[in-house]
Amino acid sequence: MNIPKTDRNKLKIFAIACVMALPACNNYLDIVPDDGMATLETAFTMRSTAIRYLYTCYGFLTSEGHLDNDHGYMSGDELWSIYDRRESGAYWGGTMFNVARGFQNATNPYGNDWNGIYEGIRCCNILIENAETVPDLPEWEKLQWIAEAKFLKAWFHFHLMRKWGPIPIIKENLPITASTEEVRVYRDPMEECFDYVIQLLDEAMEDLPLNVQSRDELGRITKPIAASVKAKIMVYAASPLFNNNTDQATLVDNRGTKLFKTDKTAEEVKARWDAAVVACSEAIELSEEANFELFVHQSRVRVNDTIRQELDLRNAITEKWNSEVIWANTHTSLGANRNLQMVSSPNLQWDQYPDMPNLYNHIQPPLKIPEMFYTNNGIPIENDLEWNGVNPYNLRVGDNTHRWYLRRDYTTVELNFNREPRFYAWMGFDGGLWYGQKAEVNDPIPGDLFWVACRAGGAQQKKGYDWGPITGYYPKKVIHYQNRQTSATGYDAITYPWPMLRLADLYLLYAEAINESEGPNGAHSNEMFFYIDAVRSRAGLPGVKEAWDEYSNSPGRYNTQAGMRQIIQRERLIELSFEGQRFWDLRRWKTAPSEYEKGIYGFKVTASRPQDYYQKILLAEQNFALKDYFWPIQTGLIEQNPNLVQNIGW
Repeated sequence: MNIPKTDRNKLKIFAIACVMALPACNNYLDIVPDDGMATLETAFTMRSTAIRYLYTCYGFLTSEGHLDNDHGYMSGDELWSIYDRRESGAYWGGTMFNVARGFQNATNPYGNDWNGIYEGIRCCNILIENAETVPDLPEWEKLQWIAEAKFLKAWFHFHLMRKWGPIPIIKENLPITASTEEVRVYRDPMEECFDYVIQLLDEAMEDLPLNVQSRDELGRITKPIAASVKAKIMVYAASPLFNNNTDQATLVDNRGTKLFKTDKTAEEVKARWDAAVVACSEAIELSEEANFELFVHQSRVRVNDTIRQELDLRNAITEKWNSEVIWANTHTSLGANRNLQMVSSPNLQWDQYPDMPNLYNHIQPPLKIPEMFYTNNGIPIENDLEWNGVNPYNLRVGDNTHRWYLRRDYTTVELNFNREPRFYAWMGFDGGLWYGQKAEVNDPIPGDLFWVACRAGGAQQKKGYDWGPITGYYPKKVIHYQNRQTSATGYDAITYPWPMLRLADLYLLYAEAINESEGPNGAHSNEMFFYIDAVRSRAGLPGVKEAWDEYSNSPGRYNTQAGMRQIIQRERLIELSFEGQRFWDLRRWKTAPSEYEKGIYGFKVTASRPQDYYQKILLAEQNFALKDYFWPIQTGLIEQNPNLVQNIGW
């Protein structure tokens, strides 16, 4: 680094709070020494101060699962809320929900962390440049720290790329003596951005461990994490939004450089998918070597197979550091996780505390999300022969066959019957049973279980315009089954690190890459069906071929690349629902416009009679234009640096 000594001594090291491991508590790491001023010289004079700088690099990780700071969670079409809640400052500010509402702008963009993430890249560069100088740091640890910093640097670049598309690559920090023209950097072409990030991850993997050394280090980067993130990034690089996207042909900077390559041959397009196949295969091999596997719950109480399967599915997300979570984000505060659970929960202990003011349950999925889930035969409603002629919104009374899913003798709609296990495990709804929230007992009977009654007059009814159900469905998936209401105002939430990448996600990325590379009947077809069917089997569903051949109106759909693409994409949208993945997947596939035009619908939640309640009500319309694929660069940044050409449409 070309920084004069006098300037180095004035350079503050940013003390960013970072949770680095303990499963049940937060470790906030402060690197400011006793004199209140940290310098590069003091930071790298010994291991005990240098490791704090490493944690500072981790501190710039984005906060996935945070309602205001996860830029793909409340900003799309998967969850909806009330525009002007009185309690908007209590558990979330509604910042990213403004993107969903169509209020994004270039003057002051929502979710604008451009400067902050580049600050994180700068910190990573400083550590990479200085780790070798720490005198009491073993050589193996120096290499590991540098590898961790390279991973974080790659992730920070990818975070910016996913939002803004082509970005300036920062390989090394500019010296303080840099001229104005040197500071006015250009955006690098999209292909070069992806190649650089992949290069960083390849370099990092050489020196990362297979597993962390102790539970105190959970959250630190390992070889399987780096390999899996590389696989995911390579699938993004191969996807239509980034791979020969002719819609971006006019994005050209003032040098005449095209920021998207739009004249690729079919072989060049395929090459990206071929590389993704290899990366996914290697990531799965490493993850399985590190003993990751699809999660199976070990219940502490005796429950029947139906409830056990529900717990398998729910705990794959909410059980801390379970066997399926390859990478969990310890930077997202546990308070943010608790808030997510609280705003998603109905009043749970209806028989004791029906009016708990903290459980506003004002974040809910629109009707197109429950419609999206499969039938119990593992195919979409519209393709299931058994649903031919059945109106999903006809009234139906809970029966003995569905007694573990629906309140017996309670009137609901056909949409809630004969659905796949993930529907019941991950969705709450009027008349639906909800395992947990009460003291656990052995061999429970249906009448022991909590159930939702959110029509007017029910325990979970709408109690005010900003309190109570919005659409009539709840994202049960993110709510731990052991959460408890402890009093009229008390709520105990079992918090957990947010799952950034699960093994199921990786399996489906691999299936997608194979199909896009060679179609469903190529050299890797057996692996493609094996991994997608593994995800389906854990969800209690038949394999793809069996489901479509025996139960659908379109047997053999999986035999074409287009048909298999539909199957894989739907599987991802279901399996990863409410995890913040849908927002990005719809964009990289370029299917967002068709999904958004379906509109945001809910039930008439203020009604009491079933025939009145179960009406589809349009809550909002969403538009999706070409400009919405990428964030706008803030106008002020472009005024400071005219070399940063603005994204199309902004």
